[in-house]
Amino acid sequence: MTVIALLGTGHMGAPIARRLLGAGHQLTVWNRTPTRITALTALGARPAGTPSEAVAGAELVITMLTDAAAVDAVLFGPDGAAGTLAPGATLVDMSTIGPDAVRDLARRLPPGVDLVDAPVGGSVDAAAAGTLRVFAGGPDHAVDRVAPVLGALGTVRRCGPTGSGAALKLVLNTSLVTGLAALADTLAVAAAVGVDRDTALEVLAPGPLGGAIARGTATGASFAIALAAKDIDLALAALGDAPAPVARAASGTLHAAADQSADLATLV
Repeated sequence: MTVIALLGTGHMGAPIARRLLGAGHQLTVWNRTPTRITALTALGARPAGTPSEAVAGAELVITMLTDAAAVDAVLFGPDGAAGTLAPGATLVDMSTIGPDAVRDLARRLPPGVDLVDAPVGGSVDAAAAGTLRVFAGGPDHAVDRVAPVLGALGTVRRCGPTGSGAALKLVLNTSLVTGLAALADTLAVAAAVGVDRDTALEVLAPGPLGGAIARGTATGASFAIALAAKDIDLALAALGDAPAPVARAASGTLHAAADQSADLATLV
C-alpha cells in the first residue's frame, strides 16, 4: 500500500482515483470544487480542504489538472502543496502542460522531492478500465518507484529524462487534433457529394483516418475543445516559427468553436 494524494478529481482524475482505491492504496483527494470528491470519499478516499493538507504525509502526490497555470496555483499558490511535500516524496504530474513547464516545475520543487511527468493517452473509459497509456519521464529511480502504482492505471511507457513524457503527449495530441480536423473536412466533402455519413465512416475506417474515427465515435471521451486547443497551442509554441499549416489550421478551428466546453468529438 502506498500513501497517495491526488490533486484534481475531474473527468480523468475521478476514475484514476477509483483505480487507485481499488488497488488498495491509501488515498487523500482534493479538488477545487469540493463536491467532486464526495463520491470518492464514499469509496474510502480521505477528503482534504487544501492542497497543502492533502499532501501531508504522502509518499506519492499526483496532479491531474487543467493546465500549467492550475498546476502552479495548486503547488505554489496560497495553501499550495509544494511547501508540505516531504523529502523522499515523489510528485507525478499527469496534467498536459508541455515539456518546458515540466522542467521548470522540477527546478522549483523542494530539495529531495522527485518529479515524474506522466501524462496519459486514453479516454475516460480507458481510465476507468485501467487501460490508459502512461508516458513517464523523469529520473530512473523515481520512475522505478512510481511505476508499480501507475501500473494500476494502464501500461507505463518509460520515455526518458524529465519532460520526455510531456513531449510524447504533445506528439500524441497533435496527431489526435489534426486527425479529427481532417476527418471533419472529409465528412464535409462526403455530405457535399451525397455520401451518407455512415457509409463514409465505414469506408474510411481501415485507412489513415481510422484512429480519428475511433476517437470521434468513442464514448466517455470527455476531452473538451478548450483543452484540445490548449494542447495544440503548446505544440505550436514548441515549433516556434516552423511551418505547420495543418496544426495551425486545426488550432484555428478549435478556437473558433462556439462551445469550448463541448467534447472534441463534436467537431465531426
